[in-house]
Amino acid sequence: MSDDSELEIITVECIRTPPDHVTPDKVPAKVEERAMDPSVKEVLSKTMLEGVETVWDRLEKQQPHCKFCEAGLSCQRCAMGPCRIMGEGKNRGVCGAGADLIVSRNLLDQIATGAASHSDHGREVAETLLLTARGKAPGYGIADEGKLKLLAKEYGLDAEGPLDKVAEMLAVAMLEEYGTMKGELSMAKR
Repeated sequence: MSDDSELEIITVECIRTPPDHVTPDKVPAKVEERAMDPSVKEVLSKTMLEGVETVWDRLEKQQPHCKFCEAGLSCQRCAMGPCRIMGEGKNRGVCGAGADLIVSRNLLDQIATGAASHSDHGREVAETLLLTARGKAPGYGIADEGKLKLLAKEYGLDAEGPLDKVAEMLAVAMLEEYGTMKGELSMAKR
């Protein structure tokens, strides 16, 4: 948008499921089964009545899950697999990995993938804090002075002094940790 006062109208395309997906009389029960938050329930009810496919619909279409994958005992790490180590005589994969190792590696892979795919959100928060501290982020401000000072102390920074300077030092310290190859991450010490 060229002007902050202008509103931009966007169009979102949704995948519609066949009309027999969920009959209107079954929507309330499905909504209760799928969500707890009242606002989520309201949106979910609307999407179901309109036949818009949701994450729950896609999950149901994937059922039943593979018993090996569900137990975490499927390994697809190399080209010799997939190895599924469940049942008589199948207690190790081709490489020799047992159940504990396969489950552990799968869990670590999922954690690393999730962290990597969402770390950019943290960087954007730190960049916004830096712009806010420098007065270059209209509409943003420091909402919780105590939290800012607490985080600055956790990073080993002097939390006293002008708030914008503390915020700037903290933002720079946070941004310096992205891609670091030495030392520890300050937030991991929490």
